[in-house]
This record gives sequence, C-alpha cells and structure tokens, in this order.
Amino acid sequence: MPYDLSGQCAFVSGASSGLGRRFALVLAQAGAKVAIAARRADRLRELRREIEGFDGRAIPIALDVQDAASVREAVAQAETELGAITILVNNAGIAIPKPFLETEEADWDAIVGTNLKGAWLLAKEVANHMARLGHGGSIINVASIISDRVIGHNAVYGAAKAGIVHLTRAMANELARHQIRVNAISPGYITTEMTQGFIESGEAENIRKRIPLRRLGAPEDLDGALLLLASEASSFMTGSVITVDGGQSVNPL
Repeated sequence: MPYDLSGQCAFVSGASSGLGRRFALVLAQAGAKVAIAARRADRLRELRREIEGFDGRAIPIALDVQDAASVREAVAQAETELGAITILVNNAGIAIPKPFLETEEADWDAIVGTNLKGAWLLAKEVANHMARLGHGGSIINVASIISDRVIGHNAVYGAAKAGIVHLTRAMANELARHQIRVNAISPGYITTEMTQGFIESGEAENIRKRIPLRRLGAPEDLDGALLLLASEASSFMTGSVITVDGGQSVNPL
C-alpha cells in the first residue's frame, strides 16, 4: 500500500487542535507512531486516548516552538520513546488579524516567532537527527494560500507563510543529499478553531462565493496531500508546494 506508514515515527507540532490534531489522527490511522506536541498538554492527553482507541500509539509532548531548548528536549523525548523520527509535520501556527497600521511589535514577534522561527527551529533539529542517523525522511511544512495572495488584516501572517514557502524550497535543495524530502501543504480557507471567529463574522459567505468549488474546506480535505507527502508515494517529490483551496488561487481577483 503506497500510503502505509507502518513502522514510521511522526512528529506533529501544534497537535492540540485544528489541523494538527487531524494530521496526527490521520498519520496514526495509517500506521505511524506519533509524537503529538503543543503547549496545551491537557488536549494532547485527550488526543492520545483517541488514537489509542483504534490501537494506535501516541505520546504527548509539551513544546514551545519558539524556544530552542524546548524544541531540542521535545525531539529527544520523541526519539527516546518512539524511535527515529522519519516524518515531521511542521504545523504550529497562530494568526492575529489586525489592520497593518494597528499591528504591534508584539504581534509581529508572536506570529513570525511561531509560524516561521518555530518551523525553522523544529525542522533544523529534526533534520539534524535524520542526517546523523542516515535514514532520511519527509518534512512537511504547513504554508497558506496567502503566502502569495494578499488578504486584508493579515500582513504579518502572510509574510510569515511566504517565508515558509521559501524555507521549504531552500531546505529541499540542501537536504536532498541526506535523502530528506521537504515539501509544503498550502491550504485555503479551512474550518478550524483558528478560523471560527472569521466564519462567524459573516465574511465567510463572501469568500465562499469566490471559491470555484463553492465551499470552505474541512480538515479532512487535507488528508490526501498529507498522506502523499508523508509516504513513499511522493519519493520523487521535494521542494513542492501542494495547494488545497477549492480552486481559490486560480479564480481571478
């Protein structure tokens, strides 16, 4: 089976809710042992119980992706308890929607620190382990369609996600010699906790009308892209960015 992940060890950041939670469940259902990492440890324990409910294996790990020491400790714990990490899903992220002129330095630090610096720290740590152990692997970064498409009140978030796309391609170029593939998933509007406020504001209906498939996405709409990039089905793919947005990116503005 091309998407069988039996024997693989995956590390998912931002696993306490939203896309990260879904990613962890899908990888576990495909057979991978999963290190589920986030700041909210109570939610991680709930997710572990759900994964164990279908005989999967998961360990919860407290992680602050902006803290290099926390990243090192989390990766070391995952390797000690589950074995060598072969899949990383770099998912941790936040958004603080504000008009550009009202954005504070603290907002910049939080958004760029979590979405971009955190992804860099975690990818670097995991890639070092993969290279040292010589087994290669797959790193999947989570970008966004607003990495190259402007929307209002999200300048900093868009800049951070644009950085993720460039980082993905640069990492793919340098890490290929270690048999480490680096790709990204670029979602459109997906219904999660992070987007709930936006959806309830009524603006979601205007967005829906501009999506050719005429609906917002659900977390499960990313399952196919995730399993493709995590598995050997994408063994000749690196530096790719897979857009999953219902066609919004190709719809004229």
